[in-house]
Amino acid sequence: MADKSLWTKEQEIDFFTKSLEVASPEQLFYTTKDKNYYAYWPKSYKGAKTTLQSRNAFIGAYTEKWTLEILKDVAKELKAYAVRNMVCEELELSKGSPADVAICKTDSVIQKPENILAIFEVKMSVVWNWELLKNNSKFSLKCLGDFKTHQGNPGLLRSDSMLKAIGKSITVRISSLESAKIPIIVLGNTPVMRSYYSKVDNLKNYGIIQGFWSLNPAPLDNNGENVKATKKKGFMRFDSYFDFKTQLLGLLKEDMMFFAGMKPKKELGKFIEIANKEDTYEKKGEKFLNMMRESNGK
Repeated sequence: MADKSLWTKEQEIDFFTKSLEVASPEQLFYTTKDKNYYAYWPKSYKGAKTTLQSRNAFIGAYTEKWTLEILKDVAKELKAYAVRNMVCEELELSKGSPADVAICKTDSVIQKPENILAIFEVKMSVVWNWELLKNNSKFSLKCLGDFKTHQGNPGLLRSDSMLKAIGKSITVRISSLESAKIPIIVLGNTPVMRSYYSKVDNLKNYGIIQGFWSLNPAPLDNNGENVKATKKKGFMRFDSYFDFKTQLLGLLKEDMMFFAGMKPKKELGKFIEIANKEDTYEKKGEKFLNMMRESNGK
């Protein structure tokens, strides 16, 4: 990744092109009765619909590897390493549920808390809608529009993705006192939903997640509602690799306890402890946000 560009349509073309070498179109696209292939159902589509679960594993692996490459230069400046699927038992990051990517002082997959400089959860997806066109044995891709034109909720626009990221971060924060010094950043390639603006700002204020950051400068073709940042910068969109790198290095060079926040620590600790009793990341995230809302009288 010599030019270190952020997420663009070209990245999605690259994803589909590489994935089609090992997967069938039916594993990557929604398929109509008359064999039209769409990345998402267009908003205008009224026909019978099928479900598509198989693409998740492909796009998950692709975006994690892409993020790993993006982070390598930052890690190098810190004389550290970008590590994928990082495991740290002390932080409840197991082989079954590792950190997607982390920056660490050593290049081992198994880490101790004191060697972890940052943890990244990757919540990226296919953003634009694409039609796969077949000409004999050759494929080509036609962009049909941005996420406003299709029926999907990609990346950080998916509520379940947001809740899972929040729940997993809560698990890490409650696991060990050593987690308090490690920033947790959720990386996406879309904006967040408007209903999450205050939530992401609160999560940043409380020190649980240091930011939901979008690495897609222009997810909307007309740039209409392409929010740059929420009021307290719980969500931020980066328009260049330089901006992203500068922000991240600034955060990683600070020596601070992240997990503190504006709420009294005792109250915050109680909320996290209760939320952590739920059995999935999604339920933990939902429980925590509900308690925060009730506490704030909203």
